[in-house]
Amino acid sequence: MGRFVFIVVSIIILVLGGIFFYKYYFVFGQGVKAGELNYFVQKGYIFKTYEGKLIQSGYRGKVAGTIQSNEFQFSVASERIAQQLMTASGKVVELHYKEYLGAIPWRGYSPFIVDSIISITNPAPQNLIP
Repeated sequence: MGRFVFIVVSIIILVLGGIFFYKYYFVFGQGVKAGELNYFVQKGYIFKTYEGKLIQSGYRGKVAGTIQSNEFQFSVASERIAQQLMTASGKVVELHYKEYLGAIPWRGYSPFIVDSIISITNPAPQNLIP
């Protein structure tokens, strides 16, 4: 009877571990986003994580006559990348990210984790004269 209980408990632990790995560590998708870095902060009560928001260009809404803001909220786990983004607020950045199925507190609030910076440039000057 003890051996049967050990096998059942072992199977349950393995299944729960597999589900946890799939939800929080399996890379569901990856890609590149570009836009103006709106803000980048370090925050949190217990786990201090880096969080940012990218405003992507384009204002066309899905319905005619509407405006849609394209925002990309992300987290950064790397201290080196975070230090580069801390000085890039207001600049146009291209970021490579990985998408997970869930967020965990020590990695950040977002399921989108930026793992590298492709480029950081100054925004193009806007012509204000009609």
